Amino acid sequence: MSHAPMLVAPAAAGATGAPAPERGARRPARAAAWIAGLTMLLAVSVLVAVTIGPASLAPADTLSSVLARMGLGDSALTAVQDGIVWELRMPRVLTAAAVGAGLAICGVVMQALTRNPLADPYLLGLSAGASVGAVIVIVLGAAVVLPFAAFVGAVAALAATLALSRAGGAMTPTRTVLAGLAVSAVFGAVTSLVIFWSSTGDSYREILNWLLGSLAGTDWGSVAIAAGAVAVFGLPLVASARTLDSFAFGDTAAAALGVNVGRSRTLLLTTTALLTGALVSVSGSIAFVGLVLPHAVRLVVGSGHRALLPLSALAGAVFLVWADTAARTLFDPRELPVGILTALIGGPVFAFLLVRSKAVT
Repeated sequence: MSHAPMLVAPAAAGATGAPAPERGARRPARAAAWIAGLTMLLAVSVLVAVTIGPASLAPADTLSSVLARMGLGDSALTAVQDGIVWELRMPRVLTAAAVGAGLAICGVVMQALTRNPLADPYLLGLSAGASVGAVIVIVLGAAVVLPFAAFVGAVAALAATLALSRAGGAMTPTRTVLAGLAVSAVFGAVTSLVIFWSSTGDSYREILNWLLGSLAGTDWGSVAIAAGAVAVFGLPLVASARTLDSFAFGDTAAAALGVNVGRSRTLLLTTTALLTGALVSVSGSIAFVGLVLPHAVRLVVGSGHRALLPLSALAGAVFLVWADTAARTLFDPRELPVGILTALIGGPVFAFLLVRSKAVT
């Protein structure tokens, strides 16, 4: 994506990249209806996805188990079935929902801050940095600390990107994007070097699975990390809708609206990076969720961030729940890394959105 910073003219960015507040202000009631509808769809999706797998379960029985855990009635499941739901499937489905929601939020924020329709959560080199940390601990046989190592790697990449983007000048969207590309290249090379020299057999397979993006093996600890990150970092990003709208017309216009451009951009980029790092630490690099979902939601509700952010989060959660369900069941007994499936879906969808848009030059 080295060509990304030059793709969109500022005047056209509202259609595919940065928000155009005049479009985003349309039909608040419609946005509220979409939020209510997607919330219900997410709840149903979680319930149904838990029932899908080699051990078939009925949605009604699973619902009774959920209600029983809440102290409302008795579970209709056997002890074995209850274990399948609560130790295997439910943590994975909830992790998928949290990761999908978080990546979509990060994609919206990155596209607004950089005014770049190709921006995604990994633009600052976070995925490459997380990969270095993850690969090192896998090679060392210390995969138990993989989430922590991946998060540390992502934070290190963030620090390098921000330092590079400020070196020799003010931090602008273009400088930030280019700095992220440079950091990604360096950290990617380090990852390749570690794999080339050190990985063998099972470690190579585990590394490949993580790099492709997978939710296999997630547990309630993964749910706590992903959902906690969305709560701690994602909700403040959702609350920053007005600030993100102000960036639509450029830094000068945002400053005229009373926004401290430098401080706001740094704070939002850092918060986005911390959220992305936490999500990547439990899921690996899952492609296209943070890139495509914001564009798709804009077609429905426009580019105002007050509606775009929560709707993108809900759409991302629903999408990844079903993408991961398909990844773990379509090729049974083999499991496809969900990152492959999201790329297979996201690529054509993004191409369709690109053809439909008239603003990309």
